[in-house]
Formats: sequence, structure tokens, C-alpha cells
Amino acid sequence: MKAIKNFVADSAVSLVKNAVAVSVLSLISFGGFAQSISATAATLDSAEAKIAAQAVQAGASYKITGARVNNGAYVTAVLSK
Repeated sequence: MKAIKNFVADSAVSLVKNAVAVSVLSLISFGGFAQSISATAATLDSAEAKIAAQAVQAGASYKITGARVNNGAYVTAVLSK
């Protein structure tokens, strides 16, 4: 009976340690580099070109997260390495 209790206790501790390790590594990978950027221009194409230039300067890729056209273009994106 004591062996079973020790096994369960050891398993629980191991599970908690693994969960903490996974959580920390996840935060590091997500928080390591994720930057929101935006650009305004006369057209969507030129606003995206500005986003692309910012990504190149940062040595990152980008994903457009939003775009709006109202007397000009406004584009938002997220950079990721």
C-alpha cells in the first residue's frame, strides 16, 4: 500500500513539473518575438509594401491581421521570426 502511495505521489510531482516546464517553454516561444506593426498609405498595396519593408528590416516574416480603407489605407500585421 505504501509503495502505491509513493508511486502516486511521485507521479503527481512529475506531472506538475512537466506541466510547469511546458508552460514556461510555451511562454518563451510565444513571447520570444511577436510584434504588432501598422502602416498607412494611399493604397492597400503601398501600405502592405511598408509592412513588408518593416518585416525585412526586423528580419522577420509577417501576417496581415487587418486592413481598412477610408481616405487612405491602414494595415496591421504581426511580425514573427
